[in-house]
Amino acid sequence: MKRWENFRISLLAIAFGGVVFVLGKSIFYPTVKERNIISFDLPAAVSLPEWQRLASNPLVNQMVDNSEYIAGRKYRYVQNGLTLDIEMRYLVKSQKDIEPFGNLEAWIEKYTAISSFRNIKPSIINAKNVGFYAMFVYEKKAYLSACINPSGGSTFTYEQFRRNRYMYDLRFDRFFLWLLDSAKLRDERCLWTQMSVPVNNSSPQKSYEILEKAWIAWYKWWSPRFSNR
Repeated sequence: MKRWENFRISLLAIAFGGVVFVLGKSIFYPTVKERNIISFDLPAAVSLPEWQRLASNPLVNQMVDNSEYIAGRKYRYVQNGLTLDIEMRYLVKSQKDIEPFGNLEAWIEKYTAISSFRNIKPSIINAKNVGFYAMFVYEKKAYLSACINPSGGSTFTYEQFRRNRYMYDLRFDRFFLWLLDSAKLRDERCLWTQMSVPVNNSSPQKSYEILEKAWIAWYKWWSPRFSNR
């Protein structure tokens, strides 16, 4: 019985010490300095099965006020005369952000020429071993849009992104690094992918099938390279 009491007192002491440490950290360092942004390389050439690789170019003129945008690149591929465009944007949440991070509906209007996305009702799909992505048609083009997460499946909405952060980031090792001020408690980064192909005379469904097949191969290549595990 006495041994159990000693163990319980030790456990309470450790817990109390942790609480005091966190409170002291928040009192004496109420605003953590903006940490160095974790860089991520967007290579100029990425192979895509069954597609011929054409040129790729950096996305420019993407910076806006309170921007979470860090880097971007546009890739182009062709298959039997059909052109596939892929825009990749690397975004990181900062202390200046006032909008929910991971909300692709807002980012589409903010960073692309689709300024009236709120009037579009995308189809949101949840694919096994991949995650969520959205598909829609705009001005004779079919689109697929998704955020590759550093951990967890891909997402499209803020709620999906936030759920991943709570499910996969709140780990003991990450909590320990946060206590040491070496990492953020949640890894709020996104590798946003937006694919598009012309619809032409084909049905949107046919275009969606082409996009989905390309997306699965694209996701499998990028996801392990972006993972925080």
